[in-house]
Amino acid sequence: MKEFIQTLKNIWSLKELRDKIVLTLLLVLVYRFASYVSLPAINTAEVGNLLQHYKNQGGNQQGAGLLGLLSSFTGGAFSRASVMALGIMPYISASIIVQLMGMAIPYLQKLQKDGESGRNTLNQITRWLTIAVCLVQAPSYLTSVTQFFLPYSQFASAYYIDPNSVMFWLPSIIILVAGSVFAMWLGEKITDKGIGNGISILIMVGILADLPTAFYQEVLTQNGKGGLGSIMILVEIIFWLLVVLLAIVLSVAVRKIPIQYVSRAQARGGVSRNLMDGARQWIPLKVNAAGVMPIIFAQALMFVPGLLTKVDESNTFLAGFKNVFSWQYNVLFALLIIIFSFFYTAITIPVNQMADDLKRNGGLIPKVRPGKETADYLDDILSKITLPGAIFLSIFAVLPAVVHGAFVQTDRFALFFGGTSLLIMVGVILDTVQQINTYLLNHHYDGLMQSKLSRSSNL
Repeated sequence: MKEFIQTLKNIWSLKELRDKIVLTLLLVLVYRFASYVSLPAINTAEVGNLLQHYKNQGGNQQGAGLLGLLSSFTGGAFSRASVMALGIMPYISASIIVQLMGMAIPYLQKLQKDGESGRNTLNQITRWLTIAVCLVQAPSYLTSVTQFFLPYSQFASAYYIDPNSVMFWLPSIIILVAGSVFAMWLGEKITDKGIGNGISILIMVGILADLPTAFYQEVLTQNGKGGLGSIMILVEIIFWLLVVLLAIVLSVAVRKIPIQYVSRAQARGGVSRNLMDGARQWIPLKVNAAGVMPIIFAQALMFVPGLLTKVDESNTFLAGFKNVFSWQYNVLFALLIIIFSFFYTAITIPVNQMADDLKRNGGLIPKVRPGKETADYLDDILSKITLPGAIFLSIFAVLPAVVHGAFVQTDRFALFFGGTSLLIMVGVILDTVQQINTYLLNHHYDGLMQSKLSRSSNL
């Protein structure tokens, strides 16, 4: 405990690091404040009553899980009809589109190789594409807020302006687009001037904002059962901490490939020293190299099967795809995650380029020839470790449905037992802590996660 307190003092003593952390916290506070500013034409109090009435009518079992999932990424702004209702997700969608288009469009491939100038151009393309995505998502969101609840005539006071009029739609669309662009600007400012990846931090903050309320609702529900409720709450907390620990292991697990670098004199053949005199390093291949991207891709596609219910609303099998806790939804979800894990890993880890770079810099893998054999070796190892990584990732993704059916009573709290929410939280926290550690180690301080074991291994 003393070492942890000393580490906090070290962080505060570094002016540059302290200023970055303070700025990050202030921008996050602005983002959270903006998420409570409602659209001018909507009475948020009545919208809250609408949502509660919808749940009481059985909507919670027929798709509120999807709405709750979307709301969790925006810290509740989605369900509050806030100016930040779209949140940062349009930017994430635009980034994914640009990344995938980079595989097929030569111009984008050239920009990816042009260094800083190419990266700036790609960022500008992503920003404009974000606005285009917002122009599609904003009307869809307003449709869900208006047409979805219009049948409940007793809640007509939820709208200050006729929801079918141009005076409602045009300003609301402009405000929603502006809110999403503002969130994008905040994220980029955090990345440039603050600490950590700003976009990821805003998503994490939105997710964490819903955790206290979700836990409180779970406590109330469990306590309604009597004395057994307190025991179940304790069991849930212990199990949740175990899941968090396993998520950390999945995020940091790597397979180290030993690399032997030949010295320049050895490369020229001027000396006859043993090859092992060269510098030895490692290539760390992550078990879950794709991160949460397979879940995000699969999540985007999982809205499609739910639309099929409109073709045949009486089909109970198809209706299951609208519920994130149904077995139909989760079986398809897990299969898509495994497929996308291999797909995303294949396009983001260029083994041929890695083999060429090793050969160019005088590096080699022991007992493996440089060039094509090295690329085939890396590809084989990557395929072997991606399979268990993809399986574990799919297990984490469907875990909320498992615990919801086993012992967790509320939907909102069950979503924190895995899936995108938990992995994003763990990944962002680890990345931010790593950046803080870098600042501390550069000033000869121990990092937040520095252990005696790691210190002894560096000796």
